[in-house]
Amino acid sequence: MSYLEIDHVTKYFPATSGTGEVCIFKDVTIKIEKGEFVTTIGHSGCGKSTLLNIIAGLETATEGGILLNGREVVGPGLDRMVVFQNFSLMPWMTVFANIRLAVRAAYPDWDRQKIAAHVHKYIDLVGLKDAEDKRPTALSGGMKQRVGLARAFSIEPKVLLLDEPFAQIDALTRGVIQEELIQMWNTSRNTVFMVTHDVDEAILLSDRIMLMTNGPSARIAEIVDVTVPRPRSRETIIEHPHYYKIRNHIIHFLVRHATHGTGGDGGPPGQSVSAAPVEVNFERDSSMPR
Repeated sequence: MSYLEIDHVTKYFPATSGTGEVCIFKDVTIKIEKGEFVTTIGHSGCGKSTLLNIIAGLETATEGGILLNGREVVGPGLDRMVVFQNFSLMPWMTVFANIRLAVRAAYPDWDRQKIAAHVHKYIDLVGLKDAEDKRPTALSGGMKQRVGLARAFSIEPKVLLLDEPFAQIDALTRGVIQEELIQMWNTSRNTVFMVTHDVDEAILLSDRIMLMTNGPSARIAEIVDVTVPRPRSRETIIEHPHYYKIRNHIIHFLVRHATHGTGGDGGPPGQSVSAAPVEVNFERDSSMPR
């Protein structure tokens, strides 16, 4: 059994007309191993964030289910931590207090000193030591998201869920925080499920990338294995011969599925997509470490 299993998950929402239902995505199935970093890419409306919320326990699946370490996910829990794109910080609390709130909830038996030391560890990891007494109004967007990442990693969840965490951050800051996320993940090796629209970000961070067809009735069309070995950095990843092969493959997929008037399967009208996703591998060099 895999660590995290998304098992034939289907989600319906009430139609905007007020009658009937609309299928957002159908039969989404993937097995994710412990410590794996998986990213989902697809056009708006295919249900990426809804799927993430189902894993988090914030939404319920219409059909199918989520298994985490052999147990069914039936609601929110501290074994899964979400980092949203809108920062989601308590505005009246300092950086230190925002992170401490999560740590106290995860480790209620710890004394004050142990909690403080743990919080300081993660504040240092995201480079906010000089800002720990500031409130969110005094922080830049990048600093706010660093607090969110530190808070998420600090409780050492079984699964870290990232919902376009860098969407509201400028490109230069985004690159810096991506590198910091890599360092934190290299240390913790959390299992990560991330939603993004950024192809380069997905290749930099992921072990595998799920490509979803357009909604309604979206499906996983392909699962791309990122065969660029780790460790990776934004500066060196573009030098690997597989980088542009993977990038171009994903962009071509997105362009094909961007055409207006495509069917619910994400392809041309009348053309169906197999329920079983295609595994795409670019012949990893076995002599190179991952």
